[in-house]
Amino acid sequence: MARNLMAWDPFREVSTMREDMERLFDSMLSRYPRERVQAVWAPPIDVEETNDAMIIRAELPGMKREEIKVTVAEDIVTISGERKYESEKKDRTFHRVERAYGSFQRSIGLPVSVQGDKAQASYKAGVLELVLPKAERVKAREITVEEKD
Repeated sequence: MARNLMAWDPFREVSTMREDMERLFDSMLSRYPRERVQAVWAPPIDVEETNDAMIIRAELPGMKREEIKVTVAEDIVTISGERKYESEKKDRTFHRVERAYGSFQRSIGLPVSVQGDKAQASYKAGVLELVLPKAERVKAREITVEEKD
């Protein structure tokens, strides 16, 4: 059974459109943007399939390894965490706040079953990489054809 790798999220689309409109009006009216304390955001991901594994990469810049949680249940991978907002402090004024902050959760339906207990995760330069070995029953096997007399 084939599944879409990335489901359409109408709330993300509306949020992105709203943010774009706010930036447009802010620039046209030369005003400072409103603070976004708990904006909705979802990190962008790539899903790649090889002969032996599914590989997922998620952009999570500015986060620490211990702030990221990954779970695997059958053919669903969930990445969650929270990027904290740097609030305005004395003697500092933000003139533009475009980065998204707050909690996020991305659940990715995979087109094949994977071995969650053998998954590996690494985090480098703001990119989370998950390598999820395919379940044995999913891997293609070559069958030798014998000649019969």
